[in-house]
Amino acid sequence: MSSCLKEKVVVITGASSGIGLECARLFGSEGACLVLAARSEDKLLALSAELVSTPVLIVAADVSLEKDCKRLIEKTVERFGRIDILVNNAGLSMRALFRDLDLNVIRRLMDVNFWGCVYCTKYALPWLLERKGSVVGVTSIAGFKGLPARTGYSASKFAMNGFLDTLRTEHLYDGLHVMTFAPGFTASNVRYSALTADGSRQGETPRAEDRMMTAREVARHMLRGIIKRKDFVILTPVGKATVFLSKFCPRLVSRLEYRMMASEPDSPLRPRREAGK
Repeated sequence: MSSCLKEKVVVITGASSGIGLECARLFGSEGACLVLAARSEDKLLALSAELVSTPVLIVAADVSLEKDCKRLIEKTVERFGRIDILVNNAGLSMRALFRDLDLNVIRRLMDVNFWGCVYCTKYALPWLLERKGSVVGVTSIAGFKGLPARTGYSASKFAMNGFLDTLRTEHLYDGLHVMTFAPGFTASNVRYSALTADGSRQGETPRAEDRMMTAREVARHMLRGIIKRKDFVILTPVGKATVFLSKFCPRLVSRLEYRMMASEPDSPLRPRREAGK
């Protein structure tokens, strides 16, 4: 994959940590010109200082705000004059039963996960079409099969999947590449920053992060998917099995999901034996 992104202009949202950060490092090593967006300007500055061998533009932006997304694209074009790849990676998770959930939590997740993708794609689209470039949406297995205690997260990812699928079909014959990218469980900070029922941050992860695919591995898979211009990339054996089996035996998959999520420490789901009472 050496130099496959040489001088390509790549915009990455949520670039200050996790998958976005590792994409920045990897894509930069492949010769890309990087535009890195996140809310934390300090973290972006630290990352920029690390990426000394590639042109980097950092833009402090909250993707839930349309004006920030518009400004991100404007600054990109002002600096580089083009956009080749847009990676809609910024995302937020949650962990709570819907019956206990403050509805503002779902609104927040839709604003970040879904509307952030829509806003950035809308303003970048003319430039991407000009370059026959790539739109990447980092979604989730939870966007293919609803995940219990993640109602807002699943809903936002289902919405992303529908948006990307429709966009792909609309531009089937004009060279735009649209990739739905579902990593599965990945070692990142997404569970630490996940929202609880009242909207406060979880602050810890209920899962064994050291057993998950690393963000660096995920970035490599994304790069391969972009190079091959794949429509869908679904990662991890569990992720692939979930998506496949949910088409044919959704009830079984629901039971397995329930059992898995109920086994988490302090899970809001009742243990299986109690649920059957």
